[in-house]
Amino acid sequence: MFDEGRPMAVPPPPDDALSYEGLERLFASLNQASGIVAAVSGGPDSTALMHLLALWRAAGLRPPVLVATIDHGLRPDAVEEAAFVASEAGALGLPHRTIAWMGDKPATGIQEAAREARYRLLADHAHAAGASHLVTAHTLDDQAETVMMRLARGSGLSGLAGMRRETERHGLVHVRPLLGWPKARLLDLCRSQGWRFVEDPSNANALYARVRWRGLMPLLAAEGLDATRLARFAERVARAEEALDLKAQEALERAGLSGEGSPLAFDGSILASEPFEIALRVLEQALIGAGLGLENSRLNRIEAGVERLREALGAGEPLSFTVAGALVRLDRAGRVTIRPEPPRRRGR
Repeated sequence: MFDEGRPMAVPPPPDDALSYEGLERLFASLNQASGIVAAVSGGPDSTALMHLLALWRAAGLRPPVLVATIDHGLRPDAVEEAAFVASEAGALGLPHRTIAWMGDKPATGIQEAAREARYRLLADHAHAAGASHLVTAHTLDDQAETVMMRLARGSGLSGLAGMRRETERHGLVHVRPLLGWPKARLLDLCRSQGWRFVEDPSNANALYARVRWRGLMPLLAAEGLDATRLARFAERVARAEEALDLKAQEALERAGLSGEGSPLAFDGSILASEPFEIALRVLEQALIGAGLGLENSRLNRIEAGVERLREALGAGEPLSFTVAGALVRLDRAGRVTIRPEPPRRRGR
């Protein structure tokens, strides 16, 4: 369904978002980019982002902005929507490309699989075009939903910090300039400015977890737990996360970390002498330092690994176990060695 975005009697944005100064603040971190890929689906959020980027680019000498739409191959309307975005981008003088997610689709976990495929395809396109930055239209409401979903899954502090405004992804700088903007504000902006957009019916499909959480948000807001407070909570968690990671890094350095990549070793006594949360982060940082990716690792398994190491250290006994794709060994001298788990043992 297409919304023509005709001007309506809605209040203007509460600040100078469309002024030169407002656009400069919004996209300040993009000035040094070699190129920018903007992910645009055609919905009001990403449509507003595309128009704001076009206004910003027209106001001065800017890096090239490339618009990309991912066709996940999950809805027949996606082809028409991608063509709509291509037309709108062309009218703004922005090059556009539709990228199809090819191959078989999983029977379960389709949203997560689609998300991973989307970022991979966007990154491939950006690298091929020589772009250094990826921009997406995540909003304040998206942040609140993400925090609640991760809380329900039992995430640790890292997950509850929500999405970062800037992060590294597939060798790109991933920027979310609208992370502090409510969706309603972007919708009003599109309609007041006459920016056309599309309505994605999957956003109302209760089969998807995020849609179900979106339906619960008004009930939470009525009790005071609105998007603004959840986003503020995520900011505070992110600050605590940063401080704890720094303390864990200092502890790992004191533990005499040796080796670059695999194998990696350090004095395991630091795991027993530090508070549990710091010990947990020491092991996580060591695993990452050994070249292991923790994106799909369950926090409770790493927590259990720290508990086992602390118990073995207290008893003066050696220990060997696998976690997050790594083989972790504690010898009788109390030294921990980490290397990738041998393929023949993976999954045991």
